[in-house]
Amino acid sequence: MLAAQTRMEALLILRHGEQALLTLIIPIALLIGMSTIHIGELPEPRVNSVMPRILALAVMSTAFTGQAIALGFDRRYGVLKRLSATALPRWTLISGRVLATLLVVALQTVVLSVTALLLGWSPARLGLLPGVGLLVLGTLAFGAAGVLVGGALRPEIVLALANAIWFILLLAGGLALPAEDLPGPLSAIAGFLPSGALAEALDAVLVESTLPGLQPVLVLLAWGVACGAAAIRTTRLT
Repeated sequence: MLAAQTRMEALLILRHGEQALLTLIIPIALLIGMSTIHIGELPEPRVNSVMPRILALAVMSTAFTGQAIALGFDRRYGVLKRLSATALPRWTLISGRVLATLLVVALQTVVLSVTALLLGWSPARLGLLPGVGLLVLGTLAFGAAGVLVGGALRPEIVLALANAIWFILLLAGGLALPAEDLPGPLSAIAGFLPSGALAEALDAVLVESTLPGLQPVLVLLAWGVACGAAAIRTTRLT
C-alpha cells in the first residue's frame, strides 16, 4: 500500500505543469544563467559556488511551495477526506507523500548534477554523502513548512502566500545572490532562514569539503520541528 501511494503521489507531482516549472525548469535555467553570466564576484568555475544554492532552491520549490499548493487544493476538492475514509492507514497517506517528495528531490538532484557537470562542476567528493543527508533534512524541514501553510488556509490564499514566501526566501536566503553580497540586515538574517541555512551547509560540504557547521543544521531542525508542531495543530482535511 505504501509503495502504491508513494508512486501515485510522485506521478501527481511530476505531471503537474506548475510543479514542473518550480522543480526543474526554473532551477535549471538559474543554474545555467548564474554559472555563465558574470554577476557578482565568484571564483571560477562559477558553477561550484552556484550549485549548492540551486540545490537548496530545488528542495524549497518541491518540498515547500509544491507541497503547500498541492495540499491546499487536495483539501478543497475533498481528496484527503475521501482517502482518509478508505482502508489506507493515515500513516500510509503521510509517509507516501513524504517519500514521493524525497523521490522527486532525488530526481531533481540527478538532473541538476548532470547539468552542473556539463558546466564544469567539480564537487568535493568527501562532501557528497553529507550532502545527501542535508538534502533529506532540508526536504523534511521545508515539507513541514509546506504542510503548515497548505493545511490550514484556503487554496487561493495558499497559492499566493506560498509563491510569495518562495520569492522572499529566494532573495533573503542568499539563493539568488551569495549571502555576503546581500545588503545590510539581509546578510545578517540569511543564515537563520531555512533556505540560507541549507545553502550554507551544502556550500560547506560540496565546495569547502568541511563539516556543515552546527548553526545551519540547528536552524533547519528548529524550522522543521516548529513548523511540524504547528502543522499538527492547524491542519484540516477539508
